[in-house]
Amino acid sequence: MACTVRILGVDPGLRRMGWGVIDVSGPRLSWVAHGVIAPDVDAELARRLAELSTGIGKIVEEYKPTVAAVEETFVNVNPRSTLLLGQARGAALAALASRGLAVSEFAARKIKQSLVGTGAADKDQIAFMIKRLLPKAGNVTADAADALAAAVCCAHHMGPELSMKLRVVNG
Repeated sequence: MACTVRILGVDPGLRRMGWGVIDVSGPRLSWVAHGVIAPDVDAELARRLAELSTGIGKIVEEYKPTVAAVEETFVNVNPRSTLLLGQARGAALAALASRGLAVSEFAARKIKQSLVGTGAADKDQIAFMIKRLLPKAGNVTADAADALAAAVCCAHHMGPELSMKLRVVNG
């Protein structure tokens, strides 16, 4: 019988950070939970980052994932937006690592390709595939769907490298 691995997927964002938790047992994927952390948009940057970090910490404590998957930051035409997104991503990575989780990072194109079969998939295609793969998740916002997609991508790519990370984290 295959052991169960619980994966927390994170879609970083400064306004809305999506998260999703799945269980993986052999080839079987099961939805556990999902949501969005939405800090006060009027708060100063440091406060918003703290809210994101605290929110991720609460999710880790409640759902006790084995490993986390985080979408990498893509560089867009606006350097300021890229920097802000990177800071939100950093808050998530720090929160996960400080709680002892092994963290796998995936490019958005890799996540889309893993889920839909093409790295150019749009948000609707991601949401559609999440509904197909994890029907118990119900209707999912774009941010949570992207986070669940990161978790599914991690499940598809669990190999010797991830197994090694899990061994190191779990002793």
